[in-house]
Amino acid sequence: MDASAFIKNIQQLSMAKQSIIALLAGLCLPLAFSPVYLFPFAFLSPLVLFILWLHKTPRQAFKLGFAFGFGFFAFGLSWVYIAIHVFGATPAWVAVIMVALFSAYLALFIALQGWLGARLITRFNISFALQALIIFPVLWVLFEWLRGWVLTGMPWLHLGYAFPVLPLSGYAPVFGVYGVSFTVIFMVALVFYILHSVAKVKRLAALGGVISILIAGFGLSMIEWTEPKNKSIKVSLVQGNAEQLTKWDADKIKLRMDIYAELSRQHWDSDVVVWPENAMTIFYHQMDKSYLLPLAREAKQTNTDLIVGLPFMDEDFEHYYSSMMSFSASDKSLDTYSGVFHKVHLVPFGEYVPLEGLIRGLVKFFDLPMSSFSKGRVDQPLLKMRGEPLATTICYEDSFGEELIRQLPEATLLLNGSNNGWYGDSLAPHQHLQIAQMRTLETGRMLVRATTNGISAVIDHKGRILARSPQFKAYVLSYSVQPRTGATPYVRWGNWPVISLVFLLLFGVIIYTNKTKNT
Repeated sequence: MDASAFIKNIQQLSMAKQSIIALLAGLCLPLAFSPVYLFPFAFLSPLVLFILWLHKTPRQAFKLGFAFGFGFFAFGLSWVYIAIHVFGATPAWVAVIMVALFSAYLALFIALQGWLGARLITRFNISFALQALIIFPVLWVLFEWLRGWVLTGMPWLHLGYAFPVLPLSGYAPVFGVYGVSFTVIFMVALVFYILHSVAKVKRLAALGGVISILIAGFGLSMIEWTEPKNKSIKVSLVQGNAEQLTKWDADKIKLRMDIYAELSRQHWDSDVVVWPENAMTIFYHQMDKSYLLPLAREAKQTNTDLIVGLPFMDEDFEHYYSSMMSFSASDKSLDTYSGVFHKVHLVPFGEYVPLEGLIRGLVKFFDLPMSSFSKGRVDQPLLKMRGEPLATTICYEDSFGEELIRQLPEATLLLNGSNNGWYGDSLAPHQHLQIAQMRTLETGRMLVRATTNGISAVIDHKGRILARSPQFKAYVLSYSVQPRTGATPYVRWGNWPVISLVFLLLFGVIIYTNKTKNT
């Protein structure tokens, strides 16, 4: 049976059977990401969806897209259940419902993508070639982008994140993660066209397109967009591995403080010691004189900078922030910090509760301690590490590349402090590390990443993981990093070239087909 006959047979299945196939294809797609790395599913799963969407009404395409999306997000983001049930003290059945609703919400983006594609195809009688090569891939990237900012955004599991590796990683410094997503999905579209096309010349042309994309990716990866500075900084990342369930246990806070102090003292030979996000769960003003300032003085005596993650209350005691705070060895002041950076992009329901007056008290997860953080200003002064300005992100906000580049090209290094303890032994820490790899590629900067219980890591400007910590173990990861200067095209332009191209292609097809229809 040839490919076109196989596609035709799938098209003849009942909608119920096609929906099951779509669900299974969606369930397989997370396997393309870390830690499984079955890259072929990044091509096969969308390809199956494209085949199912062919010759469908808008209503049918919506249903198939929803089934695919629900499988994709229910499995790929299954770790949300751990945060809600295990650490959020919410009954299992309630947590299952909440994860299902969350997955259904995200699945709507793929469902609406299918609906809009089918609507345009039927409205303008768009040819198969334009459906396969323009409509399907363009709408995929458009709805990824929408998912990345609607209702504060959930840019997790964008297709491009599966490829911080050669040759497709070469596109990241130029076009960012959405450009990598577009490259991957356009390759899927070319394969779809090859399978459906009868003419040998057209199949060969499409195959040439796939090969050209790969060759161009290799070529772009050879370009050094940024330059190293003539200095290196030895960094020690302290991973305290305190149990998440003891995060707010008053009897355990002293133990947590002792662990971080002792691990840090063992590495005063480093230039910088870094703690993760909320390494301490008491406010800075509650422990500055008795604990943190004496520890910072010790660090200064060995010419070591100290950067810590902890909650910070403002002077009026009205707002508090998730923050990273620095104590510089070159700062002669012994009674205060040298710099502080407040988290800008907060996690809905985890760090703040939307419609708080309505839903507080409904579920225990919404009533967690310290779940009313305030947002930091976008234009905050940058933290520094041995005098080098840092582009700082705290946990989840490093998944927003367009927000990180606000701190560039001034910053010469990337710093991320995270608490992945919320998600236990799940896919989340591995997926998060893969996102961090993409940020280094986009910015042409090295990244130091300190986490509470793993995976702490040092990643170079080409997205390669140079060193990483084991999970669920008290550990200090030490490595020398090199600041870099200059700006990649992505730092200069952000997402606008890719998103502009998407809209131009979409409207171009509509104008072309409408004009053709009327002549």
